Amino acid sequence: MSSQPPARRTVLRGAALAGAAGFGVAACSGKTGAKAPATPTAPVDLGAASAVPVGGAKIYREKRVVVAQPAKGQYKAFSAVCTHAGCVVDKIEDGKINCPCHGSQFDAETGKVLRGPADAPLPAVPVKTEGGKLVAGPDA
Repeated sequence: MSSQPPARRTVLRGAALAGAAGFGVAACSGKTGAKAPATPTAPVDLGAASAVPVGGAKIYREKRVVVAQPAKGQYKAFSAVCTHAGCVVDKIEDGKINCPCHGSQFDAETGKVLRGPADAPLPAVPVKTEGGKLVAGPDA
């Protein structure tokens, strides 16, 4: 029996699928090396409190925190790390925090799951204002 090498199309299709599969794992896992904690482990200065709209919320991606201001001067904060696969949420629309990886949605005022696959709420993060600035994390 003679074996023939695989067709060029078969090789290219396999390479494309392997690359896409690898990309999917990296994109969905939210991992880029060492795993960062879901909530701040020390107080984090988020900047001006006025950046969070009354009745709205703002994502601080680099700090991995979402802050809502349901009523003037009242702030609530949550982890910006999705409880399903560890991705950082990417946008807030109509009071819903969206995760780009698998479509989970969370309530911007409570952190509760509105749509899965996530089945646990976003963890609450202490937050306070100091001199017009928001500070989130322990001792906040």
